[in-house]
Amino acid sequence: MGKDVGEALADQGFRREALKGSYFESSYAGALSFFRRKYTRDLTGVDVAVTGIPFDLSVSNRPGTRFGPEAIRRASAQHAWGPIWPWRFDPFDTLACTDYGDCAFDWGLPMDIPDLITAHIAGILAAGASTLTLGGDHFITYPILRAYAAKFGPLAIVQFDAHRDVEEGAPGRLDHGAMFTYAVREGLVDPKRSIQIGIRTCFNGEKSHGMTILHADEVQRMSPEAVADTIRQTVGAGPAYLTFDIDCLDPSAAPGTGTPVPGGLSSYQALAILRAMRGMDFKGMDVVEVSPPFDHAEMTANAAAIIAVELLCLKAYAQGAKPTAVPV
Repeated sequence: MGKDVGEALADQGFRREALKGSYFESSYAGALSFFRRKYTRDLTGVDVAVTGIPFDLSVSNRPGTRFGPEAIRRASAQHAWGPIWPWRFDPFDTLACTDYGDCAFDWGLPMDIPDLITAHIAGILAAGASTLTLGGDHFITYPILRAYAAKFGPLAIVQFDAHRDVEEGAPGRLDHGAMFTYAVREGLVDPKRSIQIGIRTCFNGEKSHGMTILHADEVQRMSPEAVADTIRQTVGAGPAYLTFDIDCLDPSAAPGTGTPVPGGLSSYQALAILRAMRGMDFKGMDVVEVSPPFDHAEMTANAAAIIAVELLCLKAYAQGAKPTAVPV
């Protein structure tokens, strides 16, 4: 790479002009936007805005997910070139994708935060873009769903998780174990079209709230294609939202999370399921519960970055992206 070319391609998070396409940039330097996408609040022509919500005030065990968005962006730098294996295309050739930065809030006024998150996401949706949100603890999905349901009506949720997050909670309480109870009660979620994958905790008498549950042991016995078929059949044709709690992965693959539970999916299993879901198009998506203080060698943040870009590959495929690279 020549001196002039190298300088021209540096700091693409700030300097890129085109919203599509990828350029090689040193993984250890430069502006650490998500996959080197342009940092901007201008949503003109944007398909997907990646945004962080550095919130961890509702955790029941270990804190630290406020540092998740930063860590996922940093881990994404080494992968910020295409095509993405094994899709054999670069999702950023199809999707105009930007890094919208983080949702801002006053940590000293915690009860105001859910409404600020909803307004943050609603503003992006009003501009015609969808969101890929980086958490933050899993409570953030609840105020995100309020914004999506206001636009699309009740959504199916496809939830990859170790926990069901349907505990009984007092209305208005910040609790990353109860927010899907709130979402069902408020009509944000269509439980008959919703599915939870990788569950391996047993609380609340296994009250289903009408959702389909694929426990971790069931997933271990199923092929990725069978899991994906179950997801498709459950969700149907209506609007859907995908949320991926990184603790769905086994702690051996993702130690940096707040409530790790042994017996989870390997990173390969999770990615294989996502790839088998090709053809599904989600209105919005998130990756949550990355807690860098408990991570090792960026294992968890690295897994989250790859899961996030695989979600974008799903969306790009649904919008017509086709393999272009010759398989080796």
